[in-house]
Amino acid sequence: MTRPEDRPLPIHYVLSSFDKFFRMEAAGGIALMACTIAALVWANSPWAASYDALWRTRLTVGVGGWVLSKPALLWINDGLMAIFFFLVGLEIKRELLVGGLSTPSRTIMPVAAAVGGMAAPALIFFGLNAGHESIAGWGIPMATDIAFALGIMSLLGSRVPVGLKIFLTAVAIVDDIGAILVIAIFYTASLNLTALFVGLAGLALMAVLNLRWRIRHSIPYLVLGVVVWFAFLLSGIHATIAGVLAAMTIPAGTRMNCATFVAELREAAEVFEMAITPGKSVLTNREQQMALHAMEHAYEAATTPLQNIEHALHPWVSFFIMPVFALANAGVSLDAEVFRELLTPVSLGVFVGLVVGKQIGVTGACWLVKRLGLAAFPDRTTLVHLWGASCLAGVGFTMSIFIGNLAFDEGTSLVALAKIAILFASLVSGALGFLVLKYVAPASPADGPETISQA
Repeated sequence: MTRPEDRPLPIHYVLSSFDKFFRMEAAGGIALMACTIAALVWANSPWAASYDALWRTRLTVGVGGWVLSKPALLWINDGLMAIFFFLVGLEIKRELLVGGLSTPSRTIMPVAAAVGGMAAPALIFFGLNAGHESIAGWGIPMATDIAFALGIMSLLGSRVPVGLKIFLTAVAIVDDIGAILVIAIFYTASLNLTALFVGLAGLALMAVLNLRWRIRHSIPYLVLGVVVWFAFLLSGIHATIAGVLAAMTIPAGTRMNCATFVAELREAAEVFEMAITPGKSVLTNREQQMALHAMEHAYEAATTPLQNIEHALHPWVSFFIMPVFALANAGVSLDAEVFRELLTPVSLGVFVGLVVGKQIGVTGACWLVKRLGLAAFPDRTTLVHLWGASCLAGVGFTMSIFIGNLAFDEGTSLVALAKIAILFASLVSGALGFLVLKYVAPASPADGPETISQA
């Protein structure tokens, strides 16, 4: 019989619920959606003026003559989003080294799908906006929001083949590379060569720390990364590019091999066990403390800075940076005047590009690659599965809004129309992808005895 003092306190149930939520694969997407809804409600409420005033508040940081003063919105879009792109860079490097892009045979299909999924929406937008000032937004429908896309896919559980999740992740990674190149090449207005040289010198030093001096501690890279970010910010190249380039210099190797790690861990565990003394806690047991420090040292030596930094940043990006970005950028006024202009070229280009262009580009590229015999479909998937994934690729949201902010001048109707189209297109694409994978695509073999043949 459980004694009253042994029963979990109510706070334990609350903390356990929070822990389960944050571990959910779709949790980041849920937080993002909640902040998007909050932004829309706030921007269309009687307190809409406070919404605009908050993000226009100037924040100043500096010492002496080195002063950086920007509105809160730009601190988010240029500062916090640089951390987001730094995490994207780490994920790109990991995928290139050991993931879905590590071998040519595994790369052909997702690369082709990503290229098709970028080209078709851009061409659709270009065709609908040729001759209009909104033509600068052609990069908006090229992007895919991996957090939302994978979050929606995770709601389907084991019905979705694991190979399809890996495929969509790889497609999104290549898509991110394309978006980064588009930002760097086409959305850079002017260059400050001195600041750019300082930034490139910082990146070169980070590379030397990794490749030449074999420094595996994270702190030097993070300090230099801030210098590189600041230099790129002053150079005219968007500061988020600094995040991606800095990520490429982070070490992906370990200082200790597996055999040595196991041996040191076993030795430390034996010391810890032999030092157990009745009535004496770890807090007062010096031998046990030394054994624990030895285990910690072995862990740090057997893991890589890349995975350690990625693991540390992921919750901050998922549950703080991206939701704050959505809260600051998704709040558009949904008044009657805006809705009267929804059938303008910019809105149609974004909506049709994301909803239709992604389906045509991704599914068409996969079919063509398979038809030419260049690569096979992912394990246990059919063309219908890939069609469902292509629908989810039309969830542009974060990256699309980000490019939209770069493409059009702040405060213009083009920005508002593009954001509304992005929101509607992402909603339609997400719902369509969910329905296709749940009701049209064959169930994964894990759910039943039947086998799925490749289309």
